[in-house]
Amino acid sequence: MSRLRLRAAGAAEDEVNANINTTPLVDVMLVLLIIFLITIPVVTRTVPLQLPKERNVARQTKPENIELSVDREGAVYWNAQRLAGQDELFERLKAVAEQTPQPAIQIRGDIKARYESVGRVLLACQRAAIAKIGFITEPPSRG
Repeated sequence: MSRLRLRAAGAAEDEVNANINTTPLVDVMLVLLIIFLITIPVVTRTVPLQLPKERNVARQTKPENIELSVDREGAVYWNAQRLAGQDELFERLKAVAEQTPQPAIQIRGDIKARYESVGRVLLACQRAAIAKIGFITEPPSRG
């Protein structure tokens, strides 16, 4: 009898187990569910805004506005008149900052100019307490 029991126990080991272990699948699905629950409120919550439409408005330069140009060598021009250096630029900007109302400074930088050259002009404007500074750029071509 003991031999029959041993054979029966051995026969049960040779059978194919057709069950699928679903524990890892459930773990992955729970992680994905948590990720979706966290990200969906961020995506759906937005501040209702009416964004501006694109329009091409020609630049209107007022006579009192000052145009500073920086060429590719780093030379600075005050309304198309070349300045001797940073000290002259700062002195002129200091005089302009005292005017009421203060004119706007418009900076034109050559595409090949170093950022450092334009940065010096911005620093001089900041040191002179200029309130309105703008950059003049060319819009990209359409088509």
